[in-house]
Amino acid sequence: MTQTTEEVRDRVVLVGLSSPVLGKAESSDETSMEELEALVETAGAETVGVVLQNRDKPDPRTFIGVGKAAEVQLFVENTQATMVIFDNDLSPSQMRVLTELLGVQVLDRCGLILDIFAQRARTKEGRLQVELAQYQYLLPRLVGMWTHLERQAGTSGKGPIGSKGPGETQLETDRRHIHRKIDKLKESLEEVRRVRGTQRQRRRKNEIPVVAIVGYTNAGKSTLLNQLTGAAIPANNRLFDTLDTTSRLLTVSDTLDVVISDTVGFIRKLPHQLVEAFKATLEELEYADLLLHVIDVSNPDWQQQAQVVEHLIHELGADQLPRIDVFNKSDLVGVGEIMPHGENIVSISARTGEGVDKLLELIAKRLDKGSRRVVLHLPYDKGGLLDALYREAKVESVEYKDTIEVTAVCTPRLLGQLEPYLQR
Repeated sequence: MTQTTEEVRDRVVLVGLSSPVLGKAESSDETSMEELEALVETAGAETVGVVLQNRDKPDPRTFIGVGKAAEVQLFVENTQATMVIFDNDLSPSQMRVLTELLGVQVLDRCGLILDIFAQRARTKEGRLQVELAQYQYLLPRLVGMWTHLERQAGTSGKGPIGSKGPGETQLETDRRHIHRKIDKLKESLEEVRRVRGTQRQRRRKNEIPVVAIVGYTNAGKSTLLNQLTGAAIPANNRLFDTLDTTSRLLTVSDTLDVVISDTVGFIRKLPHQLVEAFKATLEELEYADLLLHVIDVSNPDWQQQAQVVEHLIHELGADQLPRIDVFNKSDLVGVGEIMPHGENIVSISARTGEGVDKLLELIAKRLDKGSRRVVLHLPYDKGGLLDALYREAKVESVEYKDTIEVTAVCTPRLLGQLEPYLQR
């Protein structure tokens, strides 16, 4: 008889602080708490309570004040919560004090996002980036985590020969170990970037344009990639479902092929360690020929979400790139609501496919470099030109007759070189 054991989920109380001192970006509100709840769900835990507090300024020791901390501690007991997660960033000492006061593990938004990223990363590069971000997050928090700092090798009298003396605190050992790990991870990431750079040069040589899909997390980027390419990429209604850049070849028109890449979703209060660590993934943006900014127009906060993406695109130095704003989930917008419109704007439903043909037309228009499909007749003594065509054009067929008859899609530059061999 098989016995099914249900997975035990963490029961979480969410706490957020709204304060004028924190500023709009760092302060909590109902929207950011809802997003935090969605993040908790994504991490596989269950929210059992939400506490949102207004306060003039954060308490330097407990962040929310001793009275509020006692209230949260009662809440934890009553709901049998196993964890408290703050929507705001906590200092290492605040985290230590709160853990003692509340009697359960305390995590902040940054720690939660890192945990989700660790669960979701699939490729070697994604895992390296997450590990690097985790160590960078951990380093300043070591003091708060170690309770045995005074334990030194030479003071117990029980250490092996040669270990007596002042010794080295556990904290110093761990700090050096983590610095070594960070350096090693950075080296590994540089190697991954180098390999990616080589692949990118190869694409450049073939003159295949790169289209990068960006957008707020859960805006429908993976669903759009699936719709465009028929790729079997999971498109689930979960935050951060895609953590690694996924690239596919897409035929936009008879004369245009592009490489289309899906990137990690952006989110408010994205930990700065992650912006840094994920620059290798988002590096694709710098080399893209066109950005598709996917916006979930059915979300009442779509304007704020779009601003978050704009800000991160700017931080990554990609704001000069040509762009199409793709307003997704238009099938969920109420009848009579006016949709955004303009020259580089398209409304679609990635789920149903509505408007996707218009998007393809717009991509073709923005990336059209004047390529043409032609038939070439190459003399046999000019066979070397066939190699050049394979390198720099899209060769569709080759037939050996009186001449080498080649059907290919060529750029204007190539057509100029091959003018004598064109079929009229």
